Amino acid sequence: MASEMSTEFILSPLSESVRVVLTDAPAWSAYAAELRGVLDMVIEKSGSDFLEVGELLVSQPLPDRYMSLRNGVEVSRSEAIDLIEGMVAGRGPYCRLSIPGKLCIESGWDGGVHLYATPVVSADLMAFRSRDVSLQWRNAVPEFVDVSRPVDAVADEKFWHAVLKASERTTLLCERWAHGAYGCRWFRVTQGNAMEVARLVRPRSLLCVVSEPDLQPKSEVMEEDFTAFAAPLLPGELAYQAYPGGADSLSDVIGQGFSFILADKALSNWCAVVPDPDGVMRGQWESPGES
Repeated sequence: MASEMSTEFILSPLSESVRVVLTDAPAWSAYAAELRGVLDMVIEKSGSDFLEVGELLVSQPLPDRYMSLRNGVEVSRSEAIDLIEGMVAGRGPYCRLSIPGKLCIESGWDGGVHLYATPVVSADLMAFRSRDVSLQWRNAVPEFVDVSRPVDAVADEKFWHAVLKASERTTLLCERWAHGAYGCRWFRVTQGNAMEVARLVRPRSLLCVVSEPDLQPKSEVMEEDFTAFAAPLLPGELAYQAYPGGADSLSDVIGQGFSFILADKALSNWCAVVPDPDGVMRGQWESPGES
């Protein structure tokens, strides 16, 4: 379905103190309440009580209430509004919420929200007035992330058969289900658990497989993006620590209890995307290591 969205709205705090210190400002509660009311109206008039999650960014561990959050899942109107308030408050997790073709909402800067709406919804929004919320608009359509070198391989039966065969040797699998330091899980895959891992990974995740990896701690890896693992590497999900941008010293990493190190560039050789339950691959990921 072609998008009907043709107007971008920017909702932001009228109070300068709210823009600067967000939830610490005395006027935050009034702004948040007014913003929630506007969002509730917009979602209702857009014709659906559920919004789809996309472009998920997880920079810190998810709270228990969001443990099931993944790209492609649908959240209720109230859950979506809670997520948006958390984003504009600077807490995260961050994502894009949409009713395909009809509504798109994402957080902006300084407590603001960007939303793209249909002409019918836009007419009501343009009449909105508030003492706490500033409203601006322009003719625009959503700019979706351009994936210049997408992973086009599908994690299908053939993929898992190859993983099973590779697991005769030491084989690690990274499931990246969101952007950010806490958006992935690592597994050691073996002949005995390969099919279980296949059932555990979520639709739209990026899978990267490394067979017979070089895991020896080396000082030269410290200047690159890498992931460190605790010993022993038992079958199943692994304890790990991501080091985006590298680390100051090898001794610091080993001192935190991590005995094995894998350079992130090793993830670029064998990747695939988990399809949706209907077999269609809808997740979009840039090839690791590509610019």
